[in-house]
Amino acid sequence: MDVKAAPNPTIESAQAGASGAARRRTGIIDVDVHPVPRSPDEIRARMPMPWRDRFKGERRSFFLNPVHGSRLDSMPGGGPAGSEPDLLREQLIDTYDVAHAILISRTFCNIHPDPDYGAAIASAFNEWLADTWLTEYNPDGCFKGSITVAQQDPLRAAEEIERWAEHPQMIQVTMDSGARMPFGQRFYHPIYEACERHGLPLAIHPGTEGMGINHQPTPGYPTHYVEWHCAMSFSFQAHLVSLLTEGIFERFPGLRIVLVEGGIAWLAPLMWRLDPYWKALRSEIPWVRKPPSEYLHDHVRLASQPLERPNDDRQFMQLLEMVDAERLLMFSSDYPHWDFDSPTRAFPKLPDALWQAIFRDNALAFYELEV
Repeated sequence: MDVKAAPNPTIESAQAGASGAARRRTGIIDVDVHPVPRSPDEIRARMPMPWRDRFKGERRSFFLNPVHGSRLDSMPGGGPAGSEPDLLREQLIDTYDVAHAILISRTFCNIHPDPDYGAAIASAFNEWLADTWLTEYNPDGCFKGSITVAQQDPLRAAEEIERWAEHPQMIQVTMDSGARMPFGQRFYHPIYEACERHGLPLAIHPGTEGMGINHQPTPGYPTHYVEWHCAMSFSFQAHLVSLLTEGIFERFPGLRIVLVEGGIAWLAPLMWRLDPYWKALRSEIPWVRKPPSEYLHDHVRLASQPLERPNDDRQFMQLLEMVDAERLLMFSSDYPHWDFDSPTRAFPKLPDALWQAIFRDNALAFYELEV
């Protein structure tokens, strides 16, 4: 990659737009945006009894950011950050000329030991998303949705996928990386079968590691939020190795997975480690018919935020090359959270082809979108 490539007129146009100058639409695809209900009542109203009386809008009970939790503490109307579509459009869609924002609800439904309760929360959030952000707030079709599933009951999760698979604005399934077992195990097969049958990618997002019934990926519980937050990428690495060595992509050759908000810098050394192990030990897993990195390139994509950024941009460009960013990486902002990545500041100046791939083309191809 040429670090000193010519200026990118497309991203410069976006930068000019952010400062209020004349601009043209760039068509950025943001693959991780979090809409939030204005009140738990929006979700409760969509839940049957007895769950309706039980739901209090529960989130994580600990490992909460002690400094700041979101880009804004609250919306002008008093609701939580991410709950006002007009402000989201102003701050994200219009400022950065975003063509599509892929919405991922943060439901925390997979922390509950009662699988029926978890499934009821997921179902209510899906109804809320479809009724509001994907219809009432979506006259231009900018917002695309994710079908949330509670993976502690894969059969019920598959039913939820069936329920929403034909919705024109639901373009993927999502579940949390917090889990009781690695995602390559056959327990999860009903979810993968439903995703493959309907051509829906599966987005894996962090946030419930060590919460409720889920295991913590570190040996024991961290003391502080900063430790817990930094170490969340460990669960992504474990899940990815499990998916690759259990032969998920041989069993479900149409399955596509995107790893959201788990970082990217660990990917290359993990594959450098796994490919030689597969070569030496492939008789143990004969169903894995080719190097794991080949399945990765064919089936897996990564979202950019949080982006590990060395101080030296030359090293950062080398990192992008090592993880094959031109093919595997898709831009994400994580709006409205505290570690939001601005499209104009998260990356150094990129060569045109690489910028176009990361900010637009990879997501268009992966999600089969049109703009």
